[in-house]
Amino acid sequence: MNEPAGAALSAQKELVTTLSLQPSFSFLLQISSSPEFLQEQINSILAQTYSKWDLTIILADQPSPAIQRKLESFVKGDSRMSIYFTQAQQSIANRVNSSVTASKAEFIIFLEQGLFLAPFTLFSIVQALNECPNTDFFYSDEDHLAKNGKRFDPFFKPAFNIDYLRSYQYIKRFLVIRKSLGDQLGWIRLEFEKAWEYDLTLRAVERARWVTHIPQVLYHIPSVPSSQQQVSENEKLAEKAALQEHLSRCGLPARIENGPLPGLFQVRYQLTRSPLISIVIPNHEHADDLERCVDSILSMSSYPHFEILIIENNSRGEEIFKLYAQLQNKDKRVRVIGYTQNIFNYSQINNFAVEKAAGDVFLFLNNDTRILNTDWLERMLEYALRTDVGAVGAKLFFSTGLIQHAGIIIGVGLGAGHHFVGAPGDFAGYHYNLLVPQNLSAVTAACLMMRRDVFNEVNGFDERYQLSYGDVDLCLKVRSHGYQIAWSPYAQLVHYESRTRGYEVTQLQEARLNSEANLFMQSWADFLASGDPFYNPNLTLASGNFTLRKAVCPRHARHFRGLLSKGDQ
Repeated sequence: MNEPAGAALSAQKELVTTLSLQPSFSFLLQISSSPEFLQEQINSILAQTYSKWDLTIILADQPSPAIQRKLESFVKGDSRMSIYFTQAQQSIANRVNSSVTASKAEFIIFLEQGLFLAPFTLFSIVQALNECPNTDFFYSDEDHLAKNGKRFDPFFKPAFNIDYLRSYQYIKRFLVIRKSLGDQLGWIRLEFEKAWEYDLTLRAVERARWVTHIPQVLYHIPSVPSSQQQVSENEKLAEKAALQEHLSRCGLPARIENGPLPGLFQVRYQLTRSPLISIVIPNHEHADDLERCVDSILSMSSYPHFEILIIENNSRGEEIFKLYAQLQNKDKRVRVIGYTQNIFNYSQINNFAVEKAAGDVFLFLNNDTRILNTDWLERMLEYALRTDVGAVGAKLFFSTGLIQHAGIIIGVGLGAGHHFVGAPGDFAGYHYNLLVPQNLSAVTAACLMMRRDVFNEVNGFDERYQLSYGDVDLCLKVRSHGYQIAWSPYAQLVHYESRTRGYEVTQLQEARLNSEANLFMQSWADFLASGDPFYNPNLTLASGNFTLRKAVCPRHARHFRGLLSKGDQ
């Protein structure tokens, strides 16, 4: 990580005077009657290179006389610091709301007890605000601090990622909210005290004009025994209730279930309609692969309203045509459509297929796949029918059970690479990102669902991409039109990979791959230069394994808006 230190840190005090926006901040710090690390935490605030701040220490309980004297000694001599002594049995909502209402600052920062700030924390926020003045909500990366002072276990977060947030509370401990927005929201609600942080975050991001992620570690979490990190059952229920209300406010009927691990949620969106899904499968020869694929769809799919369009492309073998006849006789939902172009162009074939499709929703599917769970179509459709979502991907495994696809990172390899390829199938990933839905920049068209209206809006696949990058290009076009790309781990398939078109092995194939890679990198040069918003710039581009990058170009703030609805641009 490139973090300012020494002369660079000192220079911030002068540099800030050149910035047009120099807002004020109020830190709100709730502490217990026996606070740990309080002196160190206050010292980290005093060390800020940006000085327009004040601190209110809010006592959760009545302290002993000794603790009270100690607190008073901390704030003595610095008019920016004060202590809010609460009344007996006063609720969290009342004591926090009373403190924040009295503040004259432009931004409120909620600090968790014990967090240590980096000395450049406020400067980084101010710098980011000057680059994006409409920001109403900030969050940052984080790490942990051992007793010996060693930093470990960093969490380099994605840009604002609404589906990730609905599954995992990845924004917490350090909330920076514009006071005018918080005043509109009413700050902490009494009925959600046990989940006030999650509830406030969800309400804030719904209304914020802009949500900015700062890809720097702005705070450090002291290492504490795991017994102190336990979340009570009441807190879990309160978080679930806060999430349920958030979904209702967003007009998304859903039920919330426990996720695959404690602390994770699983949102199951209600299907408000049952559109016809046109499953498009390009095919050339490979009767065994196609039969396995289609049989798995017909036998495993609990959602009945689909058609299967097999796009036949210049097969010669007698076996494949016998299979076509068998499949169409077996189920009237199967249709075989001839496509006679001599060159296998995946983008062109799919564009041709949608002209023949009857469905309002398309599912582009490779013939070398096999369905693993019966509700796979529902688990993709629940996202595809959301108006803010433009395309949906699934979780794919190699035949060995290892991860084949869990999303695409723009900038890895020759322009794009997959998350955690070859990882164990049950691996949780980086902060659970293999276990819960999230928004990404792109997913593979080996299994990709999208609505017809979105496909038409972005003019479908770019046929200059014969075999590679067409799906990535399609997803980036979808993103550029204001839609989210959603990836769901709850739709699972085996992908035997490249059975029809093979791997990039011959000289001709390698030349074609390089040509399409160059086209992609030229077409999306600006996007590649700014970086994938859902992949932190502190992480390596050498692979998709979310390991730390050895050298990072200093980018103190990058600003990305996570749309809650397509019209919310």
